[in-house]
Amino acid sequence: MQHTLIAKVENKPGVLNRVASLFRRRNFNIESLNVGRTEKPDISHMTIVMENHDQDTRRVEANLYKLVNVLDVQDVTNQPAVTRDLALIKVAAEPEKRSEIANLANIFRAQIVDVAPDSVIVEITGTEEKIEGLVELLRPIGIIELVRTGQVAMLRGDSLGIRYTPGANGHTPISNNTKDKKE
Repeated sequence: MQHTLIAKVENKPGVLNRVASLFRRRNFNIESLNVGRTEKPDISHMTIVMENHDQDTRRVEANLYKLVNVLDVQDVTNQPAVTRDLALIKVAAEPEKRSEIANLANIFRAQIVDVAPDSVIVEITGTEEKIEGLVELLRPIGIIELVRTGQVAMLRGDSLGIRYTPGANGHTPISNNTKDKKE
């Protein structure tokens, strides 16, 4: 089963390497890994997608908490979350095929972001299933190159989903709840 973990980590050099090394040491494969800054410049948001059993996922979560720079870990697999992936798809496009590609892009709410004499680049954002659907329809036309960002995930609503045990690795839990902020 595919599991999606969200980790809040300190935005410091070497944190990504430590997280990736943890997966390597435990012989777990990362299906998708996406890291980016948050609204707080000293904190980064990691979305990790892995194919594992529930028990293995709990072990990974527990081991992530042991890393000093990890502030919070959430398994959002069965929680109300929004997940998105971005793909850029370069498609062979002679002039007579461009309207067909544009129509397919329109159906999937994708857009053509670059046009060259012999190709177009289509940008699509959505779920993995949506992206796979467009890829399968573009494949017979001729995909030249495909690049994907990997998933990003965020819990829906004002749900915090924090399951951090204070003091476990020397940090206090993060609160994203705006009601808790006194700035």
